[in-house]
Amino acid sequence: EKTVPIPEKLNEWAPRPPPEFVRDVMGSSAGAGSGEFHVYRHLRRREYQRQDFMDAMAEKQRLDEEFQKKLERNKIVAEEQTAKRRRKRQKLKEKKLQAKKNKLEQKKQEKEPDQSQERVSSEDDEEDSKEEEEKEDDAEEPSFVMGR
Repeated sequence: EKTVPIPEKLNEWAPRPPPEFVRDVMGSSAGAGSGEFHVYRHLRRREYQRQDFMDAMAEKQRLDEEFQKKLERNKIVAEEQTAKRRRKRQKLKEKKLQAKKNKLEQKKQEKEPDQSQERVSSEDDEEDSKEEEEKEDDAEEPSFVMGR
């Protein structure tokens, strides 16, 4: 039951920024003593370190962006696959439901055969009357129409 302290995330090391204004500027020929080389070497090393750090940060940022793009692509592909499978499940579900309805209709028709036959015969009569009306309509067309 004792609480455990969780350490905070350590800040990444960052080089010191370059100086805004360099006061001790020496010429390359006169006045440079033997100790100035070491100062120059230290400044140069610090600048190279700063540039390496900036390059590393740029590379890290580029890799992060690529990773995020890859995650987005994977997410889209997964959503498409899920949608495809969902459609397939729905289709199967509808097919089963339709088969069940058809089976129920067949059972109803078997129980009531005379009523369904009357319906079919009345539908046939309606179709015959429509065909006769169409034939009569065709007879009234003018005889000079070509291509019929």
